[in-house]
Amino acid sequence: MRKNSFNLASILIAGFLALLFAGCATSKRCKMNSSSNSIPFGKADGKTISLYTLKNSKGAEAQICNYGGIVTSLKVADKNGDFSDVVLGYDNLESYIKATPYFGCLVGRYGNRIAGGKFALNGKDYWLAKNNEQNSLHGGVKGFDKVVWNVVEATDNSLTLQYTSKHLEEGFPGNLSVKALYSLTDENALRLEFMATTDADTHCNLTHHSYFNFAGKGDILGHIVTINADKFTPVDANLIPTGDVRPVKGTPFDFTSPTAIGLRIENVDEQLQFGKGYDHNWVLNQSSARALTHAATVSEPTSGRVMDVWTTEPGMQFYTGNFLDSTIMGKGGLTYAFRNGFCMEPQHYPDSPNHPAFPSTVLKPGQTYKNIIIYKFSVK
Repeated sequence: MRKNSFNLASILIAGFLALLFAGCATSKRCKMNSSSNSIPFGKADGKTISLYTLKNSKGAEAQICNYGGIVTSLKVADKNGDFSDVVLGYDNLESYIKATPYFGCLVGRYGNRIAGGKFALNGKDYWLAKNNEQNSLHGGVKGFDKVVWNVVEATDNSLTLQYTSKHLEEGFPGNLSVKALYSLTDENALRLEFMATTDADTHCNLTHHSYFNFAGKGDILGHIVTINADKFTPVDANLIPTGDVRPVKGTPFDFTSPTAIGLRIENVDEQLQFGKGYDHNWVLNQSSARALTHAATVSEPTSGRVMDVWTTEPGMQFYTGNFLDSTIMGKGGLTYAFRNGFCMEPQHYPDSPNHPAFPSTVLKPGQTYKNIIIYKFSVK
């Protein structure tokens, strides 16, 4: 009798465990609670920061921390099937906190520059924190790249972060609640989805700021770039848009066909002189507003790596690391020199709050800001 009872109990327990694990196999929350994909990464603002590792079935890997939403590492295969890191950054959190040219971070409330650190909204002037001479850049002195984000959910291949920016933080009106979802798909795409809501009219323009180098080190002048844009927004000497929208045809800004970054970057051109190279916004050829659009393709001949960029944003800032100056020692002891990395930052146009003719960045109560950015990798 005792033996039979024990057997019956064993059968019942085994059945219960089978149901439990079957449920966990389809439950994101079970994955979150049982996952060991995070490790301590230091402290910021008195809070413990974690580093999360996302993986896909193809062997790709992304590491993201909840300080600044920074992508600290992105490992993708080359044409020989070897995986290596293709983004610039640091080996430790302390270096990101001490000084960084926005390596891999989530940028906000407003990506890019706002002239004079000022805009008018609903007849009222708002003065922003100035951190780029007389301008506000990438959200101000303590933008979204320097705050601690709340971890909402973490699975083996995704991470969801949340942050609430208080009214008048860095000078911006309204309490802005932001959610950021990072996913590493089995199609070898790092997919970013940003969403935001506000309780008062405000400006919102979020983007991602990884510096890429598909060769792993050295300059990026041999990378081949195609940008799906027939126009760009020229700037003045302070890198603020003039308000014009200029055709790229016949200029060094024409990347409508595959072109090496270094082919025309040293041309005698006022716009290139202002930016010390490319540091401009391209007006993407969208079929309609908010349509998911193929923005660019970048390839590197030696490694064979290819990246396609997709976005719902109307513009993309293409930056060629012109302000890297060998003073930064990055991952693995590498020194990052002039033009050792490039950025492709899908976003609204710079200084849009001061240019009514540009697509609006105003977010109102009851609306939801949405922005999708996809960096998809392949080889050839």
